[in-house]
Amino acid sequence: MASSSRKLAAIVSSIASFIYFFLIIFQIPLFRVPCRIGICKTPIEMTCSQMIASEIFPVFVVKALLYPGAFAKSVIQSTPLPSYTKLLKFYNFTNVKKSPAYDLHRLEILAGSYLSVAGAILGLIRAGRMSLFGTLLIVWGFVKEVIFRKHGHLTSTKTSYMYPTMSLAVLCAFLSIRSDVRKIIRCCKSSRSVTKSLRSKV
Repeated sequence: MASSSRKLAAIVSSIASFIYFFLIIFQIPLFRVPCRIGICKTPIEMTCSQMIASEIFPVFVVKALLYPGAFAKSVIQSTPLPSYTKLLKFYNFTNVKKSPAYDLHRLEILAGSYLSVAGAILGLIRAGRMSLFGTLLIVWGFVKEVIFRKHGHLTSTKTSYMYPTMSLAVLCAFLSIRSDVRKIIRCCKSSRSVTKSLRSKV
C-alpha cells in the first residue's frame, strides 16, 4: 500500500511539474498587470522586465527565458519566429530602463513571479514548495490590490486582473509537491477503508 502510494504520488507530481513548467516557460497568460513594458501577462515578462531594468543578470539570460514563449507565440499566431538579436524588440523591452517602475508598486506580484519562474525550472530537477509560494504570492498581490481599491487606497483600474489559468497554475504548483500528494492519497485510501468497514458491519 505504501509503495503504491509513493508511485502514484510520483506520477501525479511529475505530471503537475511538467504542466506547471509548460505554463510558465511557454508564457501562457496567467494575469494582466501594468509593468515596465506596458502590460505584463506572465511571470516571465514581469521577471525579465525587472532583470533588464536593474541589470541583475546578463542579457543572454533574459533572452534564454524569453525565447520559448516567443516560439509559442509565433506558432499560435502563425507569425515568423523573431531572431535572437531582435527578441527584446519583439517583447518591447528596448526602453524598459526609461519606463515608469509600475512593477515596484506591486512587489508581491514581482516577487511571486521570480519565485514562480525559479520554481518551474528547479521543479524539473526536484519539485519543491517554491512554485507554490510564488503563485500564492501573486494571488495575494491581486487580492491585496482589490482590498486596497475597495477602501479607496488605490484608484479604480481594469488593467489588473487574473485569468482562469492562474487557478490551474496554483493547482499544479500544489500537486507538484510529492510529499503533500502522498498524504492526500493516504487520507483518501484510509477514508475508503473506513467506509468499507462500516458498510460491512451494517
